[in-house]
Amino acid sequence: MNLERIRTGDIEMCYSRAGSGPPLVMLMGLTANMDWWAPALVDRLACDFSLLMFDNRGAGRSSTGMRPFSVKQFADDTAGLMRGLGIERAHVIGVSMGGMIAQELALRWPGLVDRLVLCCTSCGGIHSTLPRFQAMKVLFRPRSDDVVEQALRSVPVLFPEPWLTEHPEIREQFAESVSQAPISRQNAQRQIRAVGRFNTYRRLPFIKQQTLVLCGLQDVILPPENSLVIARRIPGARLKVFEGAGHGFTSQCAEAVGDTASRFLNAT
Repeated sequence: MNLERIRTGDIEMCYSRAGSGPPLVMLMGLTANMDWWAPALVDRLACDFSLLMFDNRGAGRSSTGMRPFSVKQFADDTAGLMRGLGIERAHVIGVSMGGMIAQELALRWPGLVDRLVLCCTSCGGIHSTLPRFQAMKVLFRPRSDDVVEQALRSVPVLFPEPWLTEHPEIREQFAESVSQAPISRQNAQRQIRAVGRFNTYRRLPFIKQQTLVLCGLQDVILPPENSLVIARRIPGARLKVFEGAGHGFTSQCAEAVGDTASRFLNAT
């Protein structure tokens, strides 16, 4: 992955580009950075699109800046990066917190967004469904200073146990990804608080972009009920549920997700 940097607003953002074709902006989730994108998904999407991947404010290799963390601020950072790179309009795919950023980007900067793909995400607020109990135990346990230990803790709530049994290699692969430019404990907490304040429920009907909502049926972090709410609230949105898949379904089902997203984004 070839890394580049650009100054936008009060931060320096680290980004990478791949592929060719219409631009597709890829928004990563809570505490994550662009190293977390599944290579199989990136390779599939790069066949059809010019991908822009980057680290959110305070995560990975992007700087923290002076402004308070919020999902709206992350959306504004994304808009600033697009403008700085001369991207006038792009498709957008967002995963988990990245899907929240994508919602805000479409609402705050509608002219920048062509089509939306929202993966395993939520509208926030009282209309969202909270994580299942087994995920709560992991999410609200104090973060470990050992990055690998923290990653291995997360794996069982990202992927269903039957799939993990068949793919034990994912534990080492995920730990390796997380070890690349890990987020600080302070910035992880800032992101968590930002997600806690996020709420688009009443504004979702104002999203006019064609939207595809994707989720895993066995997601215990942001259960599929969240995706159903979003699909019902965004006019004309389509919903696809991946059976046997968890919150990490974009890695678990990378090629299928890439095919599904590409067909939607390329449709006339």
